[in-house]
Amino acid sequence: MATFFQSIFAAIFYLLKYSGRIVGVIILLMVIALIAGKTYQNWDDDPDRGAIALENGEFGESFTTPVYLDQGWTEAESLWFYNTTQGSALMPYDLFMSLEQENSNKLLRDNHNIDKYRYLPQKETFLNPDGLPVGLVKDTYQGNDYIGYTCAACHTNQVNFTKDGITSAIRIDGGPAMADMVGFLTAIEKSMRATLADEAKKTRYVETVLARNNDFKKEAKVIESTEQWLKTISLYNTVNHSHIDYGYGRLDAFGRIYNRVLQHMINKQQLANTMEMVTAPGTNGERRRVLTRDQIDLVLEGVNENIIVDKQFGLVLDRLASTEPGYPGLNQRDLLRVRNSIFNEPNAPVSYPFLWDIGQADYTQWNGVANNAGVGPLGRNTGEVIGVFGILDWTSHEPNGFELSTLITDQKNKNEVVNFKSSIDVTNLRRLEAQLKRLQSPVWPQEILGEIDQVKAERGQLVYAQYCQSCHEVVDRNNADRIIIANMMDINLVGTDKAAAINGVMATGKSGNFQHTVQSITGVGDVFISEDAPVLQILTSATKGVIATPDPDKFFIRRWLDRLYVLGSSFFENKMPETVKKGNYVADTTSNPYSSLLAYKGRALNGIWATAPYLHNGSVPTLYDLLLPKKLDTDPAEGEYRPDEFVVGSREFDANRVGFKSKDYDGSAFITTRVGDMNTGHEYGAGKTAQNNGEVLPALSEKERWDLIEYLKTL
Repeated sequence: MATFFQSIFAAIFYLLKYSGRIVGVIILLMVIALIAGKTYQNWDDDPDRGAIALENGEFGESFTTPVYLDQGWTEAESLWFYNTTQGSALMPYDLFMSLEQENSNKLLRDNHNIDKYRYLPQKETFLNPDGLPVGLVKDTYQGNDYIGYTCAACHTNQVNFTKDGITSAIRIDGGPAMADMVGFLTAIEKSMRATLADEAKKTRYVETVLARNNDFKKEAKVIESTEQWLKTISLYNTVNHSHIDYGYGRLDAFGRIYNRVLQHMINKQQLANTMEMVTAPGTNGERRRVLTRDQIDLVLEGVNENIIVDKQFGLVLDRLASTEPGYPGLNQRDLLRVRNSIFNEPNAPVSYPFLWDIGQADYTQWNGVANNAGVGPLGRNTGEVIGVFGILDWTSHEPNGFELSTLITDQKNKNEVVNFKSSIDVTNLRRLEAQLKRLQSPVWPQEILGEIDQVKAERGQLVYAQYCQSCHEVVDRNNADRIIIANMMDINLVGTDKAAAINGVMATGKSGNFQHTVQSITGVGDVFISEDAPVLQILTSATKGVIATPDPDKFFIRRWLDRLYVLGSSFFENKMPETVKKGNYVADTTSNPYSSLLAYKGRALNGIWATAPYLHNGSVPTLYDLLLPKKLDTDPAEGEYRPDEFVVGSREFDANRVGFKSKDYDGSAFITTRVGDMNTGHEYGAGKTAQNNGEVLPALSEKERWDLIEYLKTL
């Protein structure tokens, strides 16, 4: 450490000596800020990492203070990961902190209510003075405080294990959360409605908000802001309503990101034209238009021409349902028809992926959409914050000189260009990605979950080599130079639920100002973005625009120095080369530039024991069940099959079959009959899915299944 500071001060001396005084002072201040930031980052070193015990939580679960396994992070690094903002702004902080539950005077953020949605309660620590749960944090944008999500909300897990009447808990950094985000957002909406409707509840709420003496000084402003943010959250929930129940531990993140970027890119004329073409069944078998042109003009009165913000889109939704003279007064069914013409139903929920080795992986998402080279991780993470409530203060204006975002999104020939100002903290996203490179997979804790039978595990290793290793390479978690290679398998070959892969490619929407701009597709070439375009193209351009737009909350020099750091470190510190995907899939072509995305990845399985439920959509509860076949109508009743119905939500661990408790409690019912929920495919161990070479291996015997399970515990 002494050598580090000596080098820093030597560099400062030469910079001050040989640069201009003003430039030197600025650099000195920047270096001091860097040192202070690094020091500040390590101040929160609570030995429990903020974790607390809980009595009589959801599903009757009680547990002692959670322990942590050695995953390569210190206490301070875990807490920094939990509490580092990324620019998410779900709602004003004072409102969230004061909001009561819908049918109770207890706060919405009460630890037992937080546990109900399977977020992880925390105590107060230095970086978390209000004791927010893992993954929720106070974020500040343009002088106002908001409650927002961090990466940890979806990527921190807990495993409970009961022995001799005592339940121990293990926190897993980077593990897939059991969170029910949809339930939580629905609860917030209901609580806000109940608060505005109940005078006693509203009085308590307003008094609590004002007592915080922060962003709100008057009762009228509290009520106005609550009403406006209720519309925003209600709009989000309505746009993203799905016939598929996500339940615990799953989210259609791509679908929600797609819808959010569509909402902000569609322009007024495109929205009007889309609404005009919405039809419903009429008389005599003919179709009727749901909206007249006069109704559309009234609904869109006062809406911005080029960028439609949350507040205006919420107003459009209200006007569509309004029964006032001239307005359409649409029923729920016709409202959904209008919604479906603009957005895509997010009906393909997937399990939250685990994050260890993400910095060493060539491709990370389930469908391998983005290479991890260069600024790839930055684009991936920026898209994520777009989906989890980054404030998108996008506007349009006439071109007025050089703007990097205009150049890289190919808007240079447009009469108006979009400015991608937002709350998204790209610098923190880069820092988080860098820290994740130090995260290691968790090792099976034999002292808690029971000893591994080494004789069985050695036999299971041979089974793994024959049945699994061609797709799931074995890696050394301690090797700093390890590379995690995604093995992509065509959805028709692996046979698992196709919805997520198909939606990622086939979802389309209005491209707004990106219409007729050019985008380069790796391995294919340049393509024009059409008015009706794949949302993947629209999202790609939008994330480029956000990354190239300096942070509005930082002064000029700091903004550009941060931007240089982000782009420079992405290119020079990220050693991942841009490689062609490995695997058995249909390659991209000029006629089908996204064919390779109709595939799912297999990756190294180190730490797989801590990531249930299994398959990309969480449709199989345990590793043992994953080795069984899906029961078909033609199969005999006797025999072992994957469960077609089970329950999700418990953290109670089944150390035998390796997964979570999946019956006999009131969690989310998982029924595997609909597209999006199906538990088919990946039946290598059942002798039904062909290996990469086309060979179908014999079904494993029961003994071989148990041997393989024992080996999987060792990874």
